[in-house]
Amino acid sequence: MTDNLSRRAYRHRPLMVFVSAMAVLAVVCAVGIVADQRVLTGAPIWLKPFKFSVSFVLYGGTLAWLLSLLHRRSRIAEWAVTVVVAMGVVEMSIIVGQVLRGTTSHYNETTPFNAVLWQLMGAAIMVLFVAHVVIGVAVLRQPVAGRAGRYAIGLGLALAALGMLVAIPMTLPDQAPVMEGIAGAHSVGVPDGGPGLPLVGWSTTGGDLRIGHFVGLHGMQVLPILALLLSRFAGGRLDERTRARLLLVVGVGYGAATILLTWQALRGQPLLRPDTLTLAAVAGLAVVTVAAAGGVLAGRRVPTTGAGHLAAPGDHRSGTGAQRAAGPGVARSAGPDGDRVEGDSRAEVTA
Repeated sequence: MTDNLSRRAYRHRPLMVFVSAMAVLAVVCAVGIVADQRVLTGAPIWLKPFKFSVSFVLYGGTLAWLLSLLHRRSRIAEWAVTVVVAMGVVEMSIIVGQVLRGTTSHYNETTPFNAVLWQLMGAAIMVLFVAHVVIGVAVLRQPVAGRAGRYAIGLGLALAALGMLVAIPMTLPDQAPVMEGIAGAHSVGVPDGGPGLPLVGWSTTGGDLRIGHFVGLHGMQVLPILALLLSRFAGGRLDERTRARLLLVVGVGYGAATILLTWQALRGQPLLRPDTLTLAAVAGLAVVTVAAAGGVLAGRRVPTTGAGHLAAPGDHRSGTGAQRAAGPGVARSAGPDGDRVEGDSRAEVTA
């Protein structure tokens, strides 16, 4: 993976510059948290740009990795990534600029100028979401990985899009507090800025819509990492089809958990103080997910030696038919050892 990334990162210099700039900004904001004693909505004033810069480092780094997996350049994907970079610059410029002015960026319509900045942020986020979807479609149109890898990448991109969508309730009219010039909130049932969990600041007294937003967004990293771990530590026991199905189960369960966390927050319920209904929903999701994973494992096939691709038992056909049975991208060598799988020339998610 790192070899692919280093070879192909040059293809999108703006993205790499943006990720590097966000990493530097994260360090600056971390210093600001310690050195600047100002507090804004109950949190250190530099905490918000710190969290956003770290998030953009992870998001941008993941996009760079995805581009590195492509066999051929995708102009559409690269243009969409450029749009993401531009929108990220807009958003971070407003967030940092408002911190320097000593005021909030999100939901702030206390003055005409602040209202314009907030509306500009909202527009940038919507454009970024559309660009994200375009990137997902462009990436998955190419054979970027084996079956398990494609499931991980596709589900991860879908979960990140879901994470963006579940943030919409923060900006709805019903979510706006009874305060002049405030157009939304991330807390439900309590004012923003109340007691919260360390670092993340998620409310401990009411619902917090940032939780589902956070969990969904980072599915983009969780699913590929899980695919890597399954390949590395279970590749000898689980064939690729089984690993792909396990990833599908986990991805669907992860998406359901994202929605569940958002539902819990919309009911004004703190993350660590779930009621009986929430606990029942969590238990039901856990049982269904474990049962589905167990069913996948019960029906697994023993992987063949070599590249780890699944070969149908008893299949000794030759020529085009045998090559189709081995799956796309798998070739069988000629001669007396003709049933040996040579491997898959496509870039794997574990490369």
